[in-house]
Amino acid sequence: MPFMSERRVDRLTSLLRRRGIVLPSFEMYGGVSGLIDYGPVGARIRRKVMDSWIDHWTSHGDIVEVDSPTITPEQVLVASGHVNEFNDLMVECGACTSAFRADHLVEGRYENPDSLSPDEVMALLSQGVECPTCKESKWSDVRAMNLMFRTQIGAMGGGRTAYMRPETAQGMFMLYPALFRHFKQRLPFGAIQTGKGYRNEISPRQGMIRLREFNMAELEYFIDPEDPPCPELSAWGEPVALIPDPDGEHAGEHSMRFSEALSAGIVRHPTVAWFLARTMDFLISVGIDPLRVRFRQHASSEMAHYADDCWDCELHGEHGWVECVGIANRTCHDLLSHEQHSGSKLLRAWRQFGEPRSEARDVLAPNGASLGPAFKDRAGDVMEALQNLTEIPESMPFELTLADGSTALITDEMVTRRSEEVTLHGEWFTPHVIEPAFGIDRIIWHILDHCYTETEKEGEKYSIMSLSTSVSPFDVAILPLFDKDGMGDVASEILVRVNSMPGLRGEMDSSKSIGRRYARVDEIGVPWAITVDHETLENGSVTVRRRDDQKQVRASVDDVVLNLAAGTVSSLF
Repeated sequence: MPFMSERRVDRLTSLLRRRGIVLPSFEMYGGVSGLIDYGPVGARIRRKVMDSWIDHWTSHGDIVEVDSPTITPEQVLVASGHVNEFNDLMVECGACTSAFRADHLVEGRYENPDSLSPDEVMALLSQGVECPTCKESKWSDVRAMNLMFRTQIGAMGGGRTAYMRPETAQGMFMLYPALFRHFKQRLPFGAIQTGKGYRNEISPRQGMIRLREFNMAELEYFIDPEDPPCPELSAWGEPVALIPDPDGEHAGEHSMRFSEALSAGIVRHPTVAWFLARTMDFLISVGIDPLRVRFRQHASSEMAHYADDCWDCELHGEHGWVECVGIANRTCHDLLSHEQHSGSKLLRAWRQFGEPRSEARDVLAPNGASLGPAFKDRAGDVMEALQNLTEIPESMPFELTLADGSTALITDEMVTRRSEEVTLHGEWFTPHVIEPAFGIDRIIWHILDHCYTETEKEGEKYSIMSLSTSVSPFDVAILPLFDKDGMGDVASEILVRVNSMPGLRGEMDSSKSIGRRYARVDEIGVPWAITVDHETLENGSVTVRRRDDQKQVRASVDDVVLNLAAGTVSSLF
């Protein structure tokens, strides 16, 4: 068989390079492991996947898009734990000096090697594990390596230590006060951010699966833990593959609905269940095969110390099962840590009580005679903030944070400290966060993998990329049968017309035979092709070809363009 000379993954990778979809970076200088380029076709696919992801979440109504810097000051990442804890275990070969991620070397010898300590990994390596490069078994001590790229903000000795962001989440936590104001101080609400992330991987592998610079898309959803959103799950009636906590009572693999998993206590939080379901929706919409999706719950020993529940969405492809999405209940860990490290009181939310409550406590009673002249039209806001103080400062003066985020300096003469019975209408608290985090490059790889079909046509190998219309690089290819007799001019006019319509993009190809051109557009996943021929010149009709079954019909140019805009080209067949 024509396709049997090399592995499917090698044929797919070759097609991606040849057709300008995904290529190695800096190849003429020997390349750099863990870096890739999206070519002219791949960049279009990446953009459409990103846009689909953004539209998917912002359509919910209480989720907005933000954009924060990729360079992050060290203090932020100290508070988040990344400076001290964002590590992988590294080991070097004593014979050839090649460096490897230690837990990868012992895969197959332990069920969950990334949970092992350095000594435990070292013990496994000592059992005769060979170096993948030189086949020797001489290993250095296993040690932790921080994965962040370090840099500096500012010049020379006056600069500040910073890092290229390992995730987008911390930028969104820094934006929480602005988000709280935007949503009129009412939970729940969320923010999304897409863009580059950076991790100095010890030993990148598997092409697009483990990169040093990668595309990510994250969502931080802020909720009141005492009143979490409990969306209706009945719309998701199809069972999905779930692998619950292997240490729990539901260990094993199950096929069940999200609502059933929530009722059974497998999914521990209703909002997490909803995000699992919505993640499944997104993946299917961009062309992932639903039969090659599963959700795996982290074991108690594997889960981050601050997480209450955590799930990985894994996709199956040429590299086996690969984690592509992580969905975690991060509780209040991040906001609380940033509050403690920064001293800011702006990372809280207000919870209104159903009924007022009485409580004896120390208060700072405002002195209107001093506050009024000092703050003028802000005096009312200052008094309100004083009444809502939950922690009375031990000394004066102090900075009081107002509801709008501004501050006011409070001095001795402005307030009187006393104990009194107060009526509380609500309280300030630290919100909890539900976080779905998507590895876009990994998802794109699996879209391409799942949509790549090999067949034969007229005795020769033939490849088709059956991409969803939502992520195909072009909506239509315009192909003049011959680039003469005015056919090329008509094709160019159709291309301009298509590209002038919102949301539509076409590509024109007039090189070599029409069969070769059909093959090229099939390889990059273009769903429709328009052929301009002599009949077009006579009566304005064109041939429309459908990628997935290669059927053809004739229709007027006007009908084709209108149906392209409406997404109803199939109605012409």
